[in-house]
Amino acid sequence: MTTKELLIQEIETLPPELLTEALNLIRSIKHNYTKLPSDQEQLTYRPASGRSILRHAGTWSGDDFKECLQSVYATRGKAKFDDENPFE
Repeated sequence: MTTKELLIQEIETLPPELLTEALNLIRSIKHNYTKLPSDQEQLTYRPASGRSILRHAGTWSGDDFKECLQSVYATRGKAKFDDENPFE
């Protein structure tokens, strides 16, 4: 049997309440398969330069710097870099 014949055979044995779902699935597959190649293009990866962050370095504006820094120290993990797995 061909794939088409097997598909038709499976469709014929579907309960009526699943026919709509099967039709939607087939239409979705057709739609995704026939998309224009420009829609399926992957964006090229460009690593970040860090310039946007560097523009703000040293420009803390507020009176809670010490409080925020203390919060960072209190909540960050302790990593040991002399072990094979530093997070154990």
